[in-house]
Amino acid sequence: MSNKILVTYATCTGSTRGVAEAIGKTLSEGGAEVDVLPMRDVKDLAPYHAVVAGSAIQGKLWLPEAMQFVQSHRLELARKPFAAFLVCMTLAMRNGESYRHFVVDFLAPVRALVKPISEGLFAGALDISKVPTFRDRLMFRLSVLFGVWKEGDHRDWNAIRSWAETLRPLLNS
Repeated sequence: MSNKILVTYATCTGSTRGVAEAIGKTLSEGGAEVDVLPMRDVKDLAPYHAVVAGSAIQGKLWLPEAMQFVQSHRLELARKPFAAFLVCMTLAMRNGESYRHFVVDFLAPVRALVKPISEGLFAGALDISKVPTFRDRLMFRLSVLFGVWKEGDHRDWNAIRSWAETLRPLLNS
């Protein structure tokens, strides 16, 4: 097994891909060999020493493809350093940080399958034109109208890079 790290993700509108890429870049700047891939493209974890997996949140849960990834690979993930992250618009709400204690529970189904060595919780970006269903676009438009969210990129790149830097020693254990 190499010292290569996999950063893998599931995304709805591309926001989570950007977070995964930033994590991968930070890890590679620290000297790690990193692959950043969508979960649907990952067939084998054998080439990787460690795995960082993340998903957008929909309905207070990781996306179905992300949960399927963890379910399918749970035995392998349990034998490797494994970190998990989520990207959630709840954290972009006014006073979003006050919801962290609530949002952390969205990773409970992942924890039930594999215990992460670290968890990252990040706000996403809202571009209503990229929201896949009419119903969800309507819900987001109403939420923006009532001031729940604002459209735009709410990702905190410094927090994402800082979390990735804390992963370096954990993933090399």
